[in-house]
Parts: sequence; structure tokens; C-alpha cells
Amino acid sequence: MAVRHNDRLLQWALGFVCALFVTCDTASAQGFLSFLWGGGSREIVSFHPTHAPGQIIVSFGDKRLYLVHRRGEAISYPIAIPREKSRWQGVTTVSAKRVNPGWTPTPEMRLENPRLPAHVPGGHPMNPLGVRALYLGSSMYRIHGTDAPWTIGEAVSKGCIRLYNEDVLDLYPRVPTARASLSRGAGSGADSARRLGQPPPPLPRC
Repeated sequence: MAVRHNDRLLQWALGFVCALFVTCDTASAQGFLSFLWGGGSREIVSFHPTHAPGQIIVSFGDKRLYLVHRRGEAISYPIAIPREKSRWQGVTTVSAKRVNPGWTPTPEMRLENPRLPAHVPGGHPMNPLGVRALYLGSSMYRIHGTDAPWTIGEAVSKGCIRLYNEDVLDLYPRVPTARASLSRGAGSGADSARRLGQPPPPLPRC
């Protein structure tokens, strides 16, 4: 009887594995990663009323991105922020948007990690930009998704802002190109809003 019981357990396990492979075949790779990792904890918060709807404020202190969607109110998204030596401040605009962007690491990145590929095509499950990207001004900095959702809430990037794929899918259609301004504040979201009366220096070019 024990052997038959174990056989049934084995059959169940094999069936479960097959179901996972079917999921991989029928769903997008990014969707399967979302199934495994989940993510996305955006919320509506009150915000300083001096900020106009459509403005984005990135707070490195809070590790949150705030999209003002009406006066006095913003959608708050958790983010991964740049490492300390790669942090920037300034005011810019969203200059372009891409669905399933391709990723090409910089020479500096490949020097630091020679195992990086020369290019990762858009839509690949191991693409660091995830499913959407918003390009900032004329710099190489972006607001984008991720293939590593466990890094959200950490200081890990080379200058870009990472969101959960679920959250960047929500943010992407809300932000028009050229009209959305983005500011980076030093402290908390509320404090940053009060400190942005005089624009900081423009973002650096990469």
C-alpha cells in the first residue's frame, strides 16, 4: 500500500510540474514571474497641494515614487533607488516611453560584471528593464520594471528607478511623454514637496 501511495504522490507531483510548464507556454514570461513573486503595493496618499497633476516626485529617502493625480493627492509606488554614488537630483521630463524595452548594459557595467550579456531583447524574462520603461530627458536614466522584484525597497541601481512590473504597468498609461515633469527630493515625500520651490540643477547626461 505504501508503494501505491508513493506512486500517487509522484503522479501528483509530476502533474503539478507539467501544469507549471503549461503555464510557461501559455502565459507571458513576465506574467509567470509575477505569479511567482507577486509585488505591487501602491496606495493613494495626501500630498503637498503645490504640485500639479501629472508631476512625478521621486523620494530616495522614502524609497517611493509619487505621481500627483489631483491637487493634494498622489499615487505612491515602492521603488528600488540608485546606490549612493549613483544618486542624482534635478528636474526633467519624461521624454519617451517603451513597451518591452531592450536592455544594453554600459561598458562600465560589463567591466564590473563580465558575465553580463551584450544585449537582452525586450520581453525576455531576464530583462532588467521589465515590461515598461519611461526615459528621463536626454539622460540614460529610466523609470522601469524589473526582473528582480526582491530588490524593490533597496539601493541597488546605477541611477535608474525600478518598480514592480505590476506597478510600472499601472504607472505607464498615466504618464504622457514630454508633459510629465519629474523631480528628485532629498527627504521624505512630504518634505521633498515643500523643498522643491526652487528647481535643483538639471539631471546629468550619461
